[in-house]
Amino acid sequence: MASKQRGPVRNFVALIASLGFTAGLGMPDALAAGGDGVVSGGSGENPRADQMRRDRAWVLPGPLVFGAEPLDAVRSAASDAAGQADCTISATDATHLTLATTWPEVAGSGQAPSPMTLSRYDDQTSLADPEQRAEGLFFNPGVGIWQLDSAGLGAQETAATAIDSVGAARKMAPYMVGKYCDAVNDGSSVAQARGAAWSDWHACDAGACEAIYQRLESEGVTENATVTRYGGAEPRTCTYESVEYDCLYVDPSAAQGEDAWTAPDFGPAPVPAPFYVFTYAEGGTDYEVRYWLKADSGADTDVSASRELGVNARTELFWAAESTLCDTTTGTGNC
Repeated sequence: MASKQRGPVRNFVALIASLGFTAGLGMPDALAAGGDGVVSGGSGENPRADQMRRDRAWVLPGPLVFGAEPLDAVRSAASDAAGQADCTISATDATHLTLATTWPEVAGSGQAPSPMTLSRYDDQTSLADPEQRAEGLFFNPGVGIWQLDSAGLGAQETAATAIDSVGAARKMAPYMVGKYCDAVNDGSSVAQARGAAWSDWHACDAGACEAIYQRLESEGVTENATVTRYGGAEPRTCTYESVEYDCLYVDPSAAQGEDAWTAPDFGPAPVPAPFYVFTYAEGGTDYEVRYWLKADSGADTDVSASRELGVNARTELFWAAESTLCDTTTGTGNC
């Protein structure tokens, strides 16, 4: 998602005294997911990232393709949103409104946007493992078909909930319809109201989303049954510190739909190594945890990166060496 969603930037030191870390002595023992570990953060906006979004926003001519399961989710959520709207909008128009940002954001080819899409434009060092244990230990802040970003619309989401096209559609459809109706009720034309609904996405700045909306109105959308709800990510059950969690295994090499973002030269940010993501509670605070097994990342140890829900990943992440995650679905990891 674009920088329009980013909150204030706060400065954080990379190593904090409360962890008992002394330069030259290595990491403290018994670090765990949550608000523990070595902190990275403090970076600001990335103007180059925003410009790359604008430059790649224009979608090639041809059929607009969308995954069958994600499309069903959008149609259902948009129909509900239209039925509850405080202005006049049809279910079809609400569906097209909700879909129009997706190709400019993540699928300039016009192929089916992948629910697994991970942002590749933000390459700040604040998003990378400060210990530099492996290149693929990188926390991509924008996730999914709508690129829900921890700086804005994705602040309360995890990579798992942003990838889940059913849950994401239920969030996005009423959000866009609500902004559309607010603008219409304030006297805007329907075209201006659509622009207001898309104002969070830089890919829409120069009219690319309006162009897609018009193509949807005239040509419709083509379904692709091979792109499923999670876009190739796999729901699993994991244990961590002897507690069971619903987790999602995210392997970029398994992405369904448009996978240009998985190419090493697509953007300046590294392609992340496969990781697990789950929600972890510590001291009454919920965290998004992304966990890399050493077998997947090539690091000498398992590594976790934790973000307090509601906090921009660019401003504060907690990185820790780990050893306790077991994927009980496949028997992988520390079982």
